[in-house]
Amino acid sequence: MMSDPRVFFAAERTLLAWVRTGLTVMAFGFVVARFGLFLRLVSLQQGEHLPAERIHNQVSNTIGIALVLIGVACMILGAIQHRSYVSTLPPSDVPRTHAAIFPIMLSIILAALGLALAWFLAI
Repeated sequence: MMSDPRVFFAAERTLLAWVRTGLTVMAFGFVVARFGLFLRLVSLQQGEHLPAERIHNQVSNTIGIALVLIGVACMILGAIQHRSYVSTLPPSDVPRTHAAIFPIMLSIILAALGLALAWFLAI
């Protein structure tokens, strides 16, 4: 049977799509978390002190942190799925000149940065 590296590269593109999705969700979570702070600053500049604005800021921050953690989970689960799928491929389908660990390491590094971002938003 002829080797077909397109299968491996399709799996790699799928992993990178999960990484892209995770980064997008993480970025959206950061924006949501900081939007509550923005609204609070705008209301302070206008001289309004609403007691509910602190609760809104906390809710916005909590939802933003949750979205960042969901983005981290997307990247980690994508890396796990990629690793399990690539391990089922015959060795002839994996190009010899290509190290399969690099996209997985990219996922893990970005997930670690996402966890650091979630921690930063939490403090």
